[in-house]
Amino acid sequence: MTSKSLLLSAALMTGFVCSQAQAASSLPQPVQEALTAALEDEYHAEAFYDAVMEKYGAVRPFANIIRAEQMHQSMLIDIMTYYGMDIPANKALNSTEIRAAVPATLGKACNIGVQAEVDNASLYSDKLLPAVRDYSEITATFKALSDASQLKHLPAFQRCASR
Repeated sequence: MTSKSLLLSAALMTGFVCSQAQAASSLPQPVQEALTAALEDEYHAEAFYDAVMEKYGAVRPFANIIRAEQMHQSMLIDIMTYYGMDIPANKALNSTEIRAAVPATLGKACNIGVQAEVDNASLYSDKLLPAVRDYSEITATFKALSDASQLKHLPAFQRCASR
């Protein structure tokens, strides 16, 4: 399956179907800010996981989850593009600050991954989902991203941290 067909499948699974009338109207500022915050959270995760792999090699779960983060970015970028939003660049990737935050052991890196997924759940439940509640396709996408984080990424990091 190509990456384009994977994105289409993911979009359909999350209910991302908009009418042209919805796309033509501009999104309210809080919705745009929520989409941007979600994308920047994905960017930060990718940057940290990339930095961990630079230090420790393509180790699991980082090697698997970084691909998921990139897929999540694509889903968000598709929505933002559909609504005519500007797509910010990933300024976190190759950040010296993030590279310096990689701890001395892989176990500690996994603990950081655990905390990042816990923080991600709070971000979605407390800030992002309430901001987009009137946009069912964005809400569905946010729920899918949050569920992936909590049901797949968090347990993988917890297993890694317990080794």
